[in-house]
Amino acid sequence: MKNFMKILREMRTFLLLWITQSFSSFGSAMTSYSLVIWSYTQKGSALMTALLMVSTYTPYVILSIFAGALSDRWNKKATMLVCDSVAAVSTVVMFVLLKNGLLEIWHLYLINAVGGLMNTVQSPASEVAVSRILPKKHYQRVGGLRYFSNALNSIFVPILATAVVGLFGMTAVVAFDLATFSTAFLVLALAIKIHEPGRNSESGNAESSSENQDNPAEKLKADSENQAEKAKFMDSVKGGILFLKNERGLLCMIMFLSSINLIASIYSAALPAMVLSKGIGGQKALGLVNSVIGISMLIGSVLASAVPAPRNRVRTIFLCLFISMGTENLMLALGRSPLVWCVGGFLGYILIPLMSTNLDAIMRLRVPDGIQGRVYSVRNTFQFFTIPAGYFLGGFLVDKVFEPFMARFAAGTFLERVFGTGKGSGAALLFFVIAFAGVAVCIIFRTSRSIRALEKEELERK
Repeated sequence: MKNFMKILREMRTFLLLWITQSFSSFGSAMTSYSLVIWSYTQKGSALMTALLMVSTYTPYVILSIFAGALSDRWNKKATMLVCDSVAAVSTVVMFVLLKNGLLEIWHLYLINAVGGLMNTVQSPASEVAVSRILPKKHYQRVGGLRYFSNALNSIFVPILATAVVGLFGMTAVVAFDLATFSTAFLVLALAIKIHEPGRNSESGNAESSSENQDNPAEKLKADSENQAEKAKFMDSVKGGILFLKNERGLLCMIMFLSSINLIASIYSAALPAMVLSKGIGGQKALGLVNSVIGISMLIGSVLASAVPAPRNRVRTIFLCLFISMGTENLMLALGRSPLVWCVGGFLGYILIPLMSTNLDAIMRLRVPDGIQGRVYSVRNTFQFFTIPAGYFLGGFLVDKVFEPFMARFAAGTFLERVFGTGKGSGAALLFFVIAFAGVAVCIIFRTSRSIRALEKEELERK
């Protein structure tokens, strides 16, 4: 108990920030979930619904590489407050349009693009803020706690959003969203202190060795705080790229996650199309599947926060994703009932928090605090640029390729017996394809020399 109370005291500031920001994210997630259902019922198109996420992620991945340099130079707390405020105004605009019967799906694309742009700047600022308010020995817990809050969102958002919209309409959902935002905004503004190094602070590495001077990555590490303030903007942008160029193992790991994100976003685009379209599915089935996924993430996040750091973080990351890719997609493809889909979702997400916590720990321990903003932004561009592409590709493949392909087969054929009949069977076939694609990606990157070198370096750190 004494040890537990000591941990709480050491993590007090982070926990206050995490709880209030997670509360705000819950309100935003309720609004987003309600709008996804609204858009699919309006158009019945997987592609048009997937474009909601494309419009959110596109500015994020295009501009992230520049946002980190800005984040390293700007006040982290002020950046987070401004970005949250702009996102809240966008929600109000959406609500006014909806209330007056003027909301069109293209309005949502623009509003999501604004939200994605704000997240582009806020994300690296938030990452650096966490590093500054949390002792290094607790970095392992960050990913687990974040997945804990994400899991709660996944469990309760579908249930509460459906219930609130049914009883009180979208007005109540948006009101709750704005109330959670206000709470998080006030706590961050009034109760959270984030250290900002002075412009003239000493780096403690003024006398660099000739070896460090010859190695740009080592020089960045030694002069991180000073360079964050003194470097010109474009030099700051290049600094993040240069660091990862010299950290080949990290860069290869990021590209591995980028490939996984491509497959995962295809999955995310196809899931509503399959579950909402099939006769055994519908809104309740989609909510049930998402809630079970949330329960799985909740259990996984508790596991990730409680277990000690594994000796081999790299192997743990690959093993978790191999199991996830090889189970969930196959069960969604071959399952003929919501129960099987739920089991697949549970198995697919139970180990994702453990994967994320180890990846987060590797990044925080290898990237110096003073350049985390720009390095994380470059990471975001490389790791997440496949997400909008995956959402677009998933929606396109469902609407234009796999559904028309399955519609050509007569009743009783082999493919119809395996993947079902009618609308939604094409999405099931797509899940079957991406199951093998995900396993193949894990196997290919696991044999990379850069990944093996990173694994060796991490083992030597222990």
